[in-house]
Amino acid sequence: MAITLNHTIVPARDKLAAAKFFARIFGLKRGHTDYFAPVRVNKSLTLLFDDDTKFESHHLAFHVSAREFDAILRRIKKAKIAFGSAPWSLDDGKLNDWNGGRGVYFCDPNGHVLELMTVPQ
Repeated sequence: MAITLNHTIVPARDKLAAAKFFARIFGLKRGHTDYFAPVRVNKSLTLLFDDDTKFESHHLAFHVSAREFDAILRRIKKAKIAFGSAPWSLDDGKLNDWNGGRGVYFCDPNGHVLELMTVPQ
């Protein structure tokens, strides 16, 4: 059996707001909130948003299809979220073309850096 990441906990100042933001931008549905506010990314990965008051920024990178990339980028632009071509250029308004694909970085309201790429690293 291959090892796969099943879930990870993402700290947030407001877990429900964080889950709603992520689900809206990525075009996903939120799960039922009990202790965590879950967002199922795919059949093998769920993000569990949890309330916390003090945490460091996390980096979450997602390999997406060209079509998903376009849809997510449209939602980022519509929401007027700053985006950039690298983790050190989060607001230059550009995409990157690393590995022959397209990539973009942006921050969620909790300061986590989210990355989209059409070609995995």
